[in-house]
Amino acid sequence: MNRTRTNDRFTRSRNGGADSGRGGSRFGSSAPNRSGRSSRSDGHGRRPAALQGEFALPETVTPALPAAEVFADLDMPEELLAALGSQGVTVPFPIQGATLPNSLAGRDVLGRGRTGSGKTLAFGLALLARTAGQRAEARQPLGLVLVPTRELAQQVTDALTPYARSVKLRLATVVGGMPIGRQASALRGGAEIVVATPGRLKDLIERGDCRLDQVRVTVLDEADQMADMGFMPQVTALLDQVRPEGQRMLFSATLDRNVDLLVRRYLSDPVVHSVDPSAGAVTTMEHHVLHVHGADKHTATTEIAARDGRVIMFLDTKHAVDRLTEHLLNSGVRAAALHGGKSQPQRTRTLTQFKTGHVNVLVATNVAARGIHVDSLDLVVNVDPPTDHKDYLHRGGRTARAGERGSVVTLVTPSQRRAMTRLMAAAGIVPQTTQVRVGGEALNRITGARTPSGVPVVITAPVAERAKKRGATSRGRRRPAAAARRASVRQANLGTAA
Repeated sequence: MNRTRTNDRFTRSRNGGADSGRGGSRFGSSAPNRSGRSSRSDGHGRRPAALQGEFALPETVTPALPAAEVFADLDMPEELLAALGSQGVTVPFPIQGATLPNSLAGRDVLGRGRTGSGKTLAFGLALLARTAGQRAEARQPLGLVLVPTRELAQQVTDALTPYARSVKLRLATVVGGMPIGRQASALRGGAEIVVATPGRLKDLIERGDCRLDQVRVTVLDEADQMADMGFMPQVTALLDQVRPEGQRMLFSATLDRNVDLLVRRYLSDPVVHSVDPSAGAVTTMEHHVLHVHGADKHTATTEIAARDGRVIMFLDTKHAVDRLTEHLLNSGVRAAALHGGKSQPQRTRTLTQFKTGHVNVLVATNVAARGIHVDSLDLVVNVDPPTDHKDYLHRGGRTARAGERGSVVTLVTPSQRRAMTRLMAAAGIVPQTTQVRVGGEALNRITGARTPSGVPVVITAPVAERAKKRGATSRGRRRPAAAARRASVRQANLGTAA
């Protein structure tokens, strides 16, 4: 299979196509879409126009290849197609069908789509197909995926692992909060693809454990969050180290000015595809603003948490998350906390418990707003309303994924109403607004709220996990009593020999 580039980019143009829209009107909120028609539509959760502060998408100079209707139509290794079939994946999502014919041919790609729209396979299959058949030298990966958070890095790794195995490519996950020595060892052993957060990758490069000069395919996933988190200097420093003639793919849920800088500097004549400009545009998602009295908010939150089904609840601070989690456990609700103050093993265990149903309520800060995929999650609750419209959209993106239905509920006290109205306008969302009371019909109808049992619960590790830990302990360390017996026997033998 010929995987040579079709758009002759060995002398890169750094202007791309994004400069054509430069000027004061680029950031307006009423720009028509590429067909010239307005993107306005009716119904709750639909966006009347582009998000506030987003830039106009660059026009593609070289025409894009036609979209693929089935994966079998794509120029990919047979092993990859077989792996897709074994996973029951035959028909691509829109963003996959539109971008893969072009990314497989070596074109740069700018993709905009909310989490859950299929972005991971959109870039992942092209990355794996174009790297297949090659072998990385020690410390010199051939492909790179940059992501903003540990959770998203793990999600990308999990999603790509079965397909990477099918074409015999080695993946290495490089993130903070985990032993750096183990990650350095994986890189020294040779890994064709590295999935990394910028800070930890920078550390490994400075240690001499990684070089990027052999990276031919680079992906930036959730580029807007990397900019929001202050990673832009690290991201640009890393991009400057990969092969200048290589392929770049940038995927983001929103496109703001910082992302615009990346597009203009690093993408050359990209194929542009936009699907579901934000979580707020998803037709299967409902948005509710529930007006509650300040004195009722705590009880209303508890009753929502006690619903039949899983829910993610977002709060502003780690302390508030821990406090609410403790209250819910004492009220009889199976809840667990997730925030940046937890170690990575704790965060991983909590997410696993939530995904498997061992825990029904995930109480979290914005650390859970991206990079977490949970099937059939139909409710997200903003206990503390976010202060930024992008945070709202990404929190809401945990539900209504892959065509499923879901609701985003925000509890708003009288003093927060004006700020919430401005936030919704910035997000382009017209929510359903309802005054609710504790124990009332409206609260129950919208959220499934009910009175908790009041019997305190304790969340313990599942039986299988506890058994695994016991096995690891018995293999890894000698129990004191057994060690003492062995020492006594050795001493007796020495005495006999003397």
